[in-house]
Amino acid sequence: MGSCKEDLNGKEKKGETAVYLRKKITLMRAIALTIGTIVGSGIFISPKGVLKNSGNVGLSLIIWLTCGILSMFGALSYAELGTSIKKSGGHYIYLLETLGPLPAFLRLWAEFIMIRPANIAVVSLAFGRYLIEPLFLPCHAPVLAVKLITSLGICEQLKNLWLGSLKEAAVDHCLEQM
Repeated sequence: MGSCKEDLNGKEKKGETAVYLRKKITLMRAIALTIGTIVGSGIFISPKGVLKNSGNVGLSLIIWLTCGILSMFGALSYAELGTSIKKSGGHYIYLLETLGPLPAFLRLWAEFIMIRPANIAVVSLAFGRYLIEPLFLPCHAPVLAVKLITSLGICEQLKNLWLGSLKEAAVDHCLEQM
């Protein structure tokens, strides 16, 4: 967290400091976010299901193209929101500014209770499957082995979340003391 004597519109406040989140996305964090989003979206898992259920290659390519265009519209919408609403906080701030506090709170609650744990589970299952399948190449990987690797992946992600939060809190505390 940071503070300043100016609000987000650039107006000086008398004796008050505004509290805001610092923008800390580095190149490595941006690359990790992009790769995590691509893997988390199931781009490496779902092509088989799309091809199987569509019936032929041409129709599956049309479906993928349509979904790509819809995803691009969503990304452009978020880019527009990010340039017009300059506060940090992502989905929560966008909903807070446009729809009010109740929808923003409900979205934040759904993020922590359902969306984020489901995302961690999907990424960990993909990690477990892709890590163990080459070892059992002519056959399918044992379900128990995939579940074990998946659980190790989930534990690793939770460890990184907690240690990363503790490390950032310690760095922020040291910076505030200076």
